[in-house]
Amino acid sequence: MKRSEQFVERLQTEVLVCDGAMGTELYKRGVSFDHSFDELCLSHPDIVRSVHQDYRDAGAHILLTNSFGGNVYRLATRGHEEHVHAINHAAAQIAREVAGEDRFVAGSIGPLGKRLMPTGKISEDDALKAFSDQMQALVEGGVDAFFMETFSDLREITIAMNAAKTVAPDRPIVAHMTFTDDSKTLHGYKPEEVARTLTDLGATVVGANCSVGPQPIMDVVERMVYKSGVANLKLSIMPNAGLPKIHEGRFVYVCSPEYMADYAREFAQLGCHIVGGCCGTGPEHIRQMRQSVEGMTPAHPTGRKALELDDASLAAPTADSTPSPHQSGLRAKLEAGQFVSSVEIDPPRGIDVEKLIRGAELCRSNNVDCINIADSPLARARMSPMALSNLICSEVDIEIILHMSCRDRNVIGLQSEIMGAYAQGRRNILCVTGDPPQVGDYPNATGVYDVDAIGLVTLCSRLNAGVDLAGRSMKYHTDLFVGVAVNPTAEDVDLEFARFQKKVAAGAHFAMTQPLYELDSLKRFLDTCKPTIPILVGVLPLRNVRHARFLHNEVPGMFIPEHIQERMAAADERGPEEGVLIAQQFLTQAKPLAQGVYLMPPFNQFWMATQVLDGALS
Repeated sequence: MKRSEQFVERLQTEVLVCDGAMGTELYKRGVSFDHSFDELCLSHPDIVRSVHQDYRDAGAHILLTNSFGGNVYRLATRGHEEHVHAINHAAAQIAREVAGEDRFVAGSIGPLGKRLMPTGKISEDDALKAFSDQMQALVEGGVDAFFMETFSDLREITIAMNAAKTVAPDRPIVAHMTFTDDSKTLHGYKPEEVARTLTDLGATVVGANCSVGPQPIMDVVERMVYKSGVANLKLSIMPNAGLPKIHEGRFVYVCSPEYMADYAREFAQLGCHIVGGCCGTGPEHIRQMRQSVEGMTPAHPTGRKALELDDASLAAPTADSTPSPHQSGLRAKLEAGQFVSSVEIDPPRGIDVEKLIRGAELCRSNNVDCINIADSPLARARMSPMALSNLICSEVDIEIILHMSCRDRNVIGLQSEIMGAYAQGRRNILCVTGDPPQVGDYPNATGVYDVDAIGLVTLCSRLNAGVDLAGRSMKYHTDLFVGVAVNPTAEDVDLEFARFQKKVAAGAHFAMTQPLYELDSLKRFLDTCKPTIPILVGVLPLRNVRHARFLHNEVPGMFIPEHIQERMAAADERGPEEGVLIAQQFLTQAKPLAQGVYLMPPFNQFWMATQVLDGALS
């Protein structure tokens, strides 16, 4: 009989004990969290082998391969994307050597670590390939089953399960999702929904792992058992050893082995066929859990327990439908057909904002409608745009368009920043992907890019609808006026225009172009995309010929026509005046085609912006 068949047969008659956390044990052995744990299978196999041996000695029936992050996307963050097959094959072989014939080896499969389309960049086909490549190597290395761990998105784990069924249909699937302390996944799925869906998809065992400790996960187990309606449900439960604390510079988890063992027995009494542990669980935890469930047969409760936690308490709150009394003035002006003007202010690279506040005053006195505040453009470290907006608004009564970049914040940080900005009165958000760190002051800094501009627009749209990115209803909703950037002079205009259409489909309300100097590019964009949202045309007055040549040759996405460069060269010392005149002439021509202007005065020379407006709009 194949080991995979033995695995399924053993589940019928006994409670199998899985091992504990691999990462925690590697960390105890001195491996930094900055290192790829999966890559250790190639560079330091003895360390990985020692962890497996400790868990085997502790009595674990199932050893999980050191491959949780072994997909191409996670490995790419450490530069190991070319070694997917080698790492996973080695992970399976190392576990197989330690397991021998009397222990099972399960291939650990974690999420991709990148979001799927449409909020992310990974297509379903690419995700399927990534999972398939990893699983193929694990099968060749000798795994008896697949353990899918710490998934929060049903769509992603469905793709992973489809990959498993294609690569190795004979290998049983143990499919775990992870739940927060409110007994839902981060994407808002309830335990009973998860149990039904994963069973219908063909999982041999379903369950929960990670995120929370034994007590909160007990609520998840009870809901799966008593509310899913799945007959003969087989469950696998692998909680964390509580929550971590920092002790002498190291993470320490608080649950004792005795505590975890008591819960392992309770889990088995509720019908759990597999018990084990996740973060913070070590060999001693597993040893005592094995002793606690030794000789038990998984129970199958048939009565319907009246849960203390009913559906009403778990139901998502209804979003407050009362509209905000402080709506975007920019939106109102555009909807009224008014041609609007906005001037960009770059936050300082220091802490002195006096000149910028005076510049905002100048703009306000010249009837500028809005101030744009950029978010560390060109990846250069600058003051927070939110902080600068507050400093300006404390002295100048002018509306703000707040740029928000995906470069420096994950989706949690982005949502937090948006919530904070909204609470402080900001209604206009320009969603930008952000220049990569490599072009800025700190080229070795890490770019986050959990989502790009399209994903950020989606996040804003969901907040406007009263749901977060995970689809969970909230007690409030926002009324953001969401803007996006578009570059009509992009090198690959087909790609640029396609992305613009996706931004609009995601919920963008207005767009601002890169600086333009001739009408042909603007007309091509308008003719091709036929935008249904207002367009604010970008205008950047040139200071001199060196400025023009720098922008054209050294700044990504900028195009300065040759005849404009020649005009600036001929102007010589009259460069700023000529730059203003060129901008005035262009804006006069572009005004009938656009709904507003987005002025970018060079080096915070705000007088240039106001003169362009005076000459073109008066």
